[in-house]
Amino acid sequence: MSNSTWRIGWDVGAWYCPDGRTGKPSRDAIVILDSKLEIVGTPWRGNLREVINNCSTTAEWSAELFTLCREPAKPGSITLAIDAPLGFSDAFGQLVNKLAAVASIESNQTNPYLFRRTERYLFDRDVNPFSAVTHMIGSQATKGMHVLARFAPKVVGCGVWSDGGDLTVIETYPSPCSKSETIQEKLERGRYPRFPDQDDRNDALICALVASLFAESRSELVPPEEDVSRSEGWIWVPEDAIAQ
Repeated sequence: MSNSTWRIGWDVGAWYCPDGRTGKPSRDAIVILDSKLEIVGTPWRGNLREVINNCSTTAEWSAELFTLCREPAKPGSITLAIDAPLGFSDAFGQLVNKLAAVASIESNQTNPYLFRRTERYLFDRDVNPFSAVTHMIGSQATKGMHVLARFAPKVVGCGVWSDGGDLTVIETYPSPCSKSETIQEKLERGRYPRFPDQDDRNDALICALVASLFAESRSELVPPEEDVSRSEGWIWVPEDAIAQ
């Protein structure tokens, strides 16, 4: 393996989000950082659907992310942090696939059909995550999971996927991460370009910074609790981003 390392953030747009780089509706966005946390190429915004369709291998997928950012494909290990739910709750899966119901449904935040354990964990710490079932992000969730299934299908730990080689994938959530002092310090030191408000590249940059923390100082991120289901996954956020 090459010693080069790359940290990539992907803010996921819906399957049929607009293709253009400008405008307000949400789109896919990609930001690539090198080992010094400097931006590689030009952060990209658009729709990844056709790129995903046209890639047959993990190597092609990884190379296309660089191409989109106007850079030649580069060898090395990649940590890709994705802003989209990369799983549904086990209770939801049991309900859909086996018509097996839980005993009772109480508050919205504890509803196991709507929220995974990782999201309920964040609710308990004053963070309000979205639900892939109720908050109109099912399209983004299936898009991210589709990429996992095609290019990084190996579950190597709760909330961690791999192609078995140079690509590692995690899920994150930029909203609470942006409140982390650790992330804010990296943003201030990085002299990164300023994107307009609501531009998806802002979230993609935060995702890339979380990817760097995961790869280099994972202890600064909240780990999954031991009994969390691997099939549900985990949202990786900095320890200093949430109330304990």
